[in-house]
Amino acid sequence: MSALHHDQPLRLMTVHAHPDDESSKGAATCARYVSEGVEVMVVTCTGGEAGSILNPAMDIPEVHADMPGTRRREMARAAEILGVAHRWLGFVDSGLPEGDPKPPLPPGCFALEPLEVPTEALVRVVREFRPHVLVTYDENGGYPHPDHIRCHEVSVAAFEAAGDPDRFPEAGEPWQPLKLYYSHGFSKARVLAFHEAMLEAGMESPYAEWLEKWDDSRPDNGARVTTRVACGEWFSVRDDALRAHATQIDPTSRWFAVPLELQQRVWPTEDYELARSIVDTEETNAAPGDDLFAGVRERVGA
Repeated sequence: MSALHHDQPLRLMTVHAHPDDESSKGAATCARYVSEGVEVMVVTCTGGEAGSILNPAMDIPEVHADMPGTRRREMARAAEILGVAHRWLGFVDSGLPEGDPKPPLPPGCFALEPLEVPTEALVRVVREFRPHVLVTYDENGGYPHPDHIRCHEVSVAAFEAAGDPDRFPEAGEPWQPLKLYYSHGFSKARVLAFHEAMLEAGMESPYAEWLEKWDDSRPDNGARVTTRVACGEWFSVRDDALRAHATQIDPTSRWFAVPLELQQRVWPTEDYELARSIVDTEETNAAPGDDLFAGVRERVGA
């Protein structure tokens, strides 16, 4: 296993299923760490080829004719805005099966790849970039899209394998990331906080119907959060990166309904769950930490 050297830059890798996921999940955290000199790489598992055009302004023949190329260009622009390095893992978007019964996933898609295949591909990138911290989704994928669930499985497998010289020996010199996090977005507490703050300010809340239909029998991921990264100052960068994915993000949608100043006042953090750690850290749900590199900085002398 590669030894850690003092005074090296900290490195963060976030692993996502599709282009645009990096901008809707943890983008302000990435932008904050970039501003502090951390090297950040976003890995996108699929090309997003099966994505629908969700912005009416982009529902044009040129986009339909080259959806893969469009999404690559959008991703490049978002990475530029966030200041991150970017790597495609190269797998095919599985799409989101809809209907009853649901149709089978298309042959050759990411979610049907044997786990070892994308795991080796990600291990190769991990050993090349050598991140100290890896961020991905929880076992539910954030939401149950087959690519998100497979992204979780691949990320966890790669975290475990990357430092093992007996696993994928042709994929580069072993490197063990020190922490693995799951990103958590819309907990009920966060949605409710925005909803109530907007009503209090005399604005119409976009979350009323969502809250009415909220299934309280399902576990709330807010109960799993161990780490809250203060990054409100970078919410505008996050939003610019989101808008770069013009086929996927309607600028009039709920994503942008809550005024930035209200978000920064009511919930100025992005929230994570520490899933694995090889360093000593005191982050818990009862006493959340505030730094993805807690315990790592001491180890590497950063």
